[in-house]
Amino acid sequence: MNAPALWRPDDHYDPAALDALEVALADRLAAIAERHPESVLASSLSAEDLVLQAAIVRAGLPIAVFVIDTGRLHAETLALFELAEARYGRRIEVFRPQPQAVEDYVARHGRDAFTQSPALRQACCAVRKVEPLARALAGRPAWLTGQRRAQDPGRAQLLFEEFDARHGLPKFNPLADWPDAAVWAAVARHDVPVNALHGRGYPSIGCEPCTRPIRAHEDLRAGRWWWESAANKECGLHVHAPSSQDAAPEGSLA
Repeated sequence: MNAPALWRPDDHYDPAALDALEVALADRLAAIAERHPESVLASSLSAEDLVLQAAIVRAGLPIAVFVIDTGRLHAETLALFELAEARYGRRIEVFRPQPQAVEDYVARHGRDAFTQSPALRQACCAVRKVEPLARALAGRPAWLTGQRRAQDPGRAQLLFEEFDARHGLPKFNPLADWPDAAVWAAVARHDVPVNALHGRGYPSIGCEPCTRPIRAHEDLRAGRWWWESAANKECGLHVHAPSSQDAAPEGSLA
């Protein structure tokens, strides 16, 4: 019996439609940079985040980039740090968890306790991701992400602009309306460097022990924390709480 086919990137997308998406993206990014100088892109070095970084650099916008190195990332992800910096000529700031907080978690629960319960997994994410994010965003006027509606049913209502009540600043999702194929068509068009794991069945890549490849027709985030219920495939970095700004017209970034 043949093994089930793994997910593979699909870059079959109408070039004219991609042109339109890229024009709209450039307008959104320019509006964000004008409204919020010194805003920052939170990059996981995903294909989406690298497409965004490439667009920011092409437009010469003063939007910085940072990455959170959790201490449990794949070697293939770590290899992208220097590659992306060299390709785009921009420093990527790296934030890491507090060593004492990691030691305390491991001493109390065990290094891989995140598989034992959702609460322990969320506690691990809080130490390795959420706390470093707070430091990365301190003093910033706004932040950007590569989140898209097509990534997960839980993101189906994702807005272009939100208000991040936890950190007290605007949050932008400039690729919110991009379909999967458009991302990969942009990767091909602009020769964007991407994680080698994408070619091995990994559409969504997080920490090494918490990520697996998926089959061709599974949800894109099915390989994240696969031992848990599919109801909440988030780590705590993205909390989509309702706010007054959510009532703004879709796509209203300027």
